[in-house]
Amino acid sequence: MVEHVRDNRGAIRGERSHMGSNATRVLAETDAPTDAPVERLDVRSLGPPKPLASTLETLAELDDDVVLLQDNDRAPQHLYPKLDDRGYAYETVETEDATVTVIWKL
Repeated sequence: MVEHVRDNRGAIRGERSHMGSNATRVLAETDAPTDAPVERLDVRSLGPPKPLASTLETLAELDDDVVLLQDNDRAPQHLYPKLDDRGYAYETVETEDATVTVIWKL
């Protein structure tokens, strides 16, 4: 499985040939598909409303089978209704490094 890593502007910084243990653990704690391609978006350094906009723009670019892991410094409360409106499922998991919201298309 390839995990693409995006920077806070949404540009792909690189890819990993397998998910790191943190991503694997986070996915295991959710109902997200574990056999789908994964993209990771780190928006921890962005101030509002840039994390919301960046996440929605990234989702619009992704294929429907891709699972997005959004790293943030807090739960993205304002993002949840937007995801509901667009037909996405999501779960937020607290880790040592970030609050990770896992997003996938229903």
